[in-house]
Amino acid sequence: MSVVSSVLVPYTSYLRIYEPLAAFAEPERSHWARYARREDLPTAQDELRRSLAGLASTPPVGVPAHESGDAFVAELDGVVCVCPWRTRLRGWLALEELGGMFPANVLDVVLPAVVRGQAAADHERWQRLHPDARPWIRTTVWQVPVRWFVLFRDEEREYAAADGEGPGPVLRYRTPMVEARRRLARALRTLRGHVPEGPLTEGLVDVGRWLEEFHPRSLVELDYGGLVHALSAERLAGDRSAADVAEGLAALRDGDGEGAGEAYARLAERWRAVRDLQFTN
Repeated sequence: MSVVSSVLVPYTSYLRIYEPLAAFAEPERSHWARYARREDLPTAQDELRRSLAGLASTPPVGVPAHESGDAFVAELDGVVCVCPWRTRLRGWLALEELGGMFPANVLDVVLPAVVRGQAAADHERWQRLHPDARPWIRTTVWQVPVRWFVLFRDEEREYAAADGEGPGPVLRYRTPMVEARRRLARALRTLRGHVPEGPLTEGLVDVGRWLEEFHPRSLVELDYGGLVHALSAERLAGDRSAADVAEGLAALRDGDGEGAGEAYARLAERWRAVRDLQFTN
């Protein structure tokens, strides 16, 4: 029996989609309906701990042998919505990105080549049977991508400081899917009308395609996740990144290049300081 650490696991942020039960076909719909009534619903930290438990085993398990039957649960206008973890699928997708993140010798220590090769073969076989599969959760480490903030407004920001009793501070945004899609489309029109095509535009197109895969009455959530444990309470309270993005786009639409540059500079400096934390000891 493995023992999973109770230490909070940083430093990942999340973009999640919660779909209404009506979006799922049977028997999955009934499964999630029963699941949503549970009193002991797991948290994001629970998911991370379970993943790390697999990596700490011998030999390490980079991708679970079976798909998770867990999900996050939320309500939108009184409608129960669920965000399936799909940990196995996300593990396969994450493995595809590892090659560009670590030197080969480091990667071989974390996950031996034979383990990665087996996972890749398993994914290929699975993908042939599930060509339309997509994750409900996107993750990134040591940052929140600018393109994610485009989907939200400052008034949707939810911040709860640490009170010594709960799991710690929480900083997140939530919005209906229809609003997220509308804001993204407007942002794309603005960028394409005022700046050359680049990484931000390409990133928004990618997020837009992903959003189109889900039910129109879904809930979209940006969660700072473990990043809140790397930042001071003062920095969390003062973080208005969605407002900076909205201000910059509005300035672009008005032809105010200077104002757009100032908003972007605030955003870039804030997240440069966060990314620099990964190199401290």
